[in-house]
Amino acid sequence: MRISRKWFNQFMDVQDLSIEEMAKRITDAGFEVEGIEHLSQGTNLVIGHVETCTEHPDSDHLHCTTVNVGNEVVSIVCGAPNVAAGQNVIVALPGAVLPGGEIKNGVIRGVESNGMICSLLELGVDPSSLNDDQKNGIEVLPADAPVGNTDPLGYLGLDDEVLDIGLTPNRNDCLAAFNMAKEAGAILNREVKLPEFNGASDVGSKTHLHVESTTEKCPLFYGKVINHLTIKESPKWMKELLAASGVKSINNVVDISNIVMLETGQPMHFYDAKSLPEQSIVVADGFDEEYTALDGVTYKLQPEDIVITNQGKPIGIAGVMGGDDSKILDTTDSIIIECAIFDHVSIRNTARRLNLSTDASIRYQKGIEPLASKKALDRAVQLLIEYADATGIEETVQYGQVPYEPKSISCTLEAINNRLGTDFKLDEVIDVFTRLDFEPEVADDLITCHIPSSRTDMEGMADLSEEVIRMLGYDRLPSTLPVMPMTEGKLTYKQQLTRQARQFLCAQGLQDCLTYTLISTEKKENAIFNTDEAIELASPMSEERRYIRTSILPSLLDVVSYNRARNIKDINVFELSDVAGVSGAKMHLAIAMSGSLQQTRWTSDVTVSDFYTLKGLVEAFLDQIGIAAQRISFVENDLDTTHFHPYRSAKIMLGKDCVGLLGDIHPQYGKNIVMAELDFDALIDVKKSKIKFSPVSKYPSVSRDLAFVLDRAMPVQKVVDTINKQGRLNKEMIIRDVEVFDVYEGEHVSKDEKSVALSITFQSDSHTLKDEEINQVFEAILEHIQKDCNATLRS
Repeated sequence: MRISRKWFNQFMDVQDLSIEEMAKRITDAGFEVEGIEHLSQGTNLVIGHVETCTEHPDSDHLHCTTVNVGNEVVSIVCGAPNVAAGQNVIVALPGAVLPGGEIKNGVIRGVESNGMICSLLELGVDPSSLNDDQKNGIEVLPADAPVGNTDPLGYLGLDDEVLDIGLTPNRNDCLAAFNMAKEAGAILNREVKLPEFNGASDVGSKTHLHVESTTEKCPLFYGKVINHLTIKESPKWMKELLAASGVKSINNVVDISNIVMLETGQPMHFYDAKSLPEQSIVVADGFDEEYTALDGVTYKLQPEDIVITNQGKPIGIAGVMGGDDSKILDTTDSIIIECAIFDHVSIRNTARRLNLSTDASIRYQKGIEPLASKKALDRAVQLLIEYADATGIEETVQYGQVPYEPKSISCTLEAINNRLGTDFKLDEVIDVFTRLDFEPEVADDLITCHIPSSRTDMEGMADLSEEVIRMLGYDRLPSTLPVMPMTEGKLTYKQQLTRQARQFLCAQGLQDCLTYTLISTEKKENAIFNTDEAIELASPMSEERRYIRTSILPSLLDVVSYNRARNIKDINVFELSDVAGVSGAKMHLAIAMSGSLQQTRWTSDVTVSDFYTLKGLVEAFLDQIGIAAQRISFVENDLDTTHFHPYRSAKIMLGKDCVGLLGDIHPQYGKNIVMAELDFDALIDVKKSKIKFSPVSKYPSVSRDLAFVLDRAMPVQKVVDTINKQGRLNKEMIIRDVEVFDVYEGEHVSKDEKSVALSITFQSDSHTLKDEEINQVFEAILEHIQKDCNATLRS
């Protein structure tokens, strides 16, 4: 909401207050002043008269002028193309401070210059309010401008200051200058006097105008015919207030419709009466055609849009913008006034779809005071009579009823003080309600407030309490420390594991990512390791942000795709974030890898980001958080073969529970990417193994290698498990490590078989192992591998 000091001065006396003080007090009362804007800036300015203007002897674009500034004639070199003798201009004398810097005496190409002839742009005036001539040249003042006047900005009406006030969603009433003035008057404790216009539209002769609505989206519509008026320039005060609000002045009639909207918050529209074939206006929907609006752009109407029609043809997009074929022209001498209430949801949908964010549509979307339509009509008729010579006024035609019932709210002083924790006196509270025009009545202990029609946010006693505290000041609230138990400042167990996971993966060379929680329908359908139904937003910001994700990997794969498109080959990323479905939220860990994880060019060492590297990372991480390798198994992936490669992926099993998926991406979904997603909450909830100290054995170890030929479908893990089961000697586990170092499938092995080579490390904590002891265990291993795994020892 933009409102200027001059506008406030129309309603109350604020001459003794600086704009900064006003801004502070209004902000303290709950309306944040987001900025203070000066319409123009400049010191040591004067209105001057150009007596002579000649070409500069050493330039093809500069002019040498002599300017009478009232008490002297000064020489000024000017580069503006439109400067000429006989003009009245704005002169910045030496010492003047402008937005661009300080003006000083000088010599320009050998000619003395004592000041500067200014354009409005150089004085800090908003370029959007200027025409091309004003932007490209100096400002030429009227012939009757008082030469020597030291306040040219005041003469032009540019000596104003504008407050840009951010309104909270519940205070849409303050989009109306009248209501904002009342609010400011209450805050500043000043008497507010608004213009008298009540009932101004009740006059008029018999009319043939017919108004109607065929849609429930328009419950109230006013129409009024004015047969004679004069199009001319608007009065100075109106142009100044419009400029302060960022609205360009057009002519008196159009400006009146804009000023009434700014004053009352009610958008209205004036139609050229002669452009309408008959005096009948109908509000309807159901149109599916193209229509050219007031801005000259053709828009596609849809059946749900509300449209103003005449003889069944659109003449305006209701609540958004009027039509190009019925706009006010310089030749207009009669108008039809439209003032109505429209469904705010429909207006919002239409404005957003057409990308038409007009002042009218914004006000309709935020909600309008129920009585604003009649107030706006009264004010418009009053201004049209006064400034547009309106005559031939016909009676007002109304469709529907005003949707308003007076509201009263009662409470007690004790209830207010109990809610706020204060000890306000009755006279303080009554003074607040009086300043807010609540017309308070006190009967015994009960305070009854009669709420103005503009305060649609007032619903109960809690709202009355809020009004009291914000007007009397939040600094009046007593300060108390909250009572709470002493707690130890430390991380929770989940926070510790989360931090540990991030530190571990980053230390291995992966990068931590943070992607968007809201996803598209496509990403929702491609959820990986999805165990829940996705939540759809009721009002998504876009189709790309319609669902809350139930899986992280689709978003993480976008990160890989983005980097690949920028010629980055080695991409190793992870994300640890919450996912959510209809049954609740949980934390997932997702990893995506492509290219190389680590490489040293000097020694030609490369750790490729493949299935085994990712499997090793997962195993190492689980081991670090206390989940031993014996509790983890990797089994065939029969859960998701749409996104994962059916033969190069696995389920990660923790006991009998699947806690994640791991493997290569499916060739139809992507190339050369390995990925994994784990249920991190499941890892947190599982009981961890305690860390036990085991001294390093002081006895030597012995390694034995062996190779088996076995069925190609036989998991090598079963062979490893079989070896470990036979690893005890006199109840002591002497097998320390089993490593698979080769798997061969090819020429010397049949098609349905494979050769597996393993290295077994033996070591005891109690003595040096003898060959016969090792042979005893080794023979048992060979026997059980051949028996349990149907394997043949390779010679």
